[in-house]
Amino acid sequence: MARTMGKTRITVAAMLAAGKTRLSLEMIAGEKGLDRPIDEAAVNRPGLALTGFLEHFAPRRVQILGNAEVAYLSALSESERILRLDRMFTLGIPCLVVTRRLRVFPELVKLANRYAIPVLRTPLITKNFINAATITLENLMAPRLSVQGTMVEILGLGVLLEGRPGVGKSEAALELVRMGHSLVADDMTFLRLDSSGALIGTATGVTRFHMEIRGLGIIHVPSLFGIASVRGEKKLDLLITLTRMDQLANDNRSGRDNRHRIYLGQSIPHVELPVAPGRKVADLIETAALDQLLKRMGHDAAKELDDKLIETLTAGGSEASE
Repeated sequence: MARTMGKTRITVAAMLAAGKTRLSLEMIAGEKGLDRPIDEAAVNRPGLALTGFLEHFAPRRVQILGNAEVAYLSALSESERILRLDRMFTLGIPCLVVTRRLRVFPELVKLANRYAIPVLRTPLITKNFINAATITLENLMAPRLSVQGTMVEILGLGVLLEGRPGVGKSEAALELVRMGHSLVADDMTFLRLDSSGALIGTATGVTRFHMEIRGLGIIHVPSLFGIASVRGEKKLDLLITLTRMDQLANDNRSGRDNRHRIYLGQSIPHVELPVAPGRKVADLIETAALDQLLKRMGHDAAKELDDKLIETLTAGGSEASE
């Protein structure tokens, strides 16, 4: 079951939380404005705006002050500097970030507190911060949905396991982890569509790296199996539905019934695996992932066998006609 999530309201506080490590931001002033919305993933260097030219200024973006902007402001008198900054703040920008841990003018702090517009600072050089901030904001603003299922990484492939409650998704995922593969999310997986069109799966912050196993309760996977047994996120490449044998909707024994599931407009290969006593489900899932890898390399076993059978029958028919 998939549930499309409503559009996430991105605020300065959300950017701070999501980019805590990557962006290395510290709060300088304007803390009361942390709930200000950020409407665009792109960021802006307001060089022209500081000179007084505001015709094409982008006030809905995060504003960046780097070496050039700070040097320009330093060359102005205090009264002129206040005037230039005040013009920009009155337009209601989301926040302002000073890079390279450069000096923050006292008048900038006063204006930030007056208008409740956060002023932040980072040690990153301007180019690196712009790249990291853009990626962070794009991830926050990307279309997303929640899917009932457990996601694992198998030999580089992101595999989502779905099925009715009690069918054994978590148990199969645990066995795959024991076999050397990695857990991405248990029970509930969140998918987002990145700028390249890839579906990225991840867990919620609360349940990340934990699993619920019937009879055992909650376990912390990296504590038991090591840090290599988990992944923070992974591109979704294959969907596998675990179904009890007596509930199987389509007994696809040949493998020629190539099915897909659409998530956020992206088509994902879909395999239905029957579950029954004595069947090693984890081994079957691993095999399905390997088969998917082979298909990517141009080797479709079912199609190749079908082609050989047709060739053999055709050759046999020709000999009989002679």
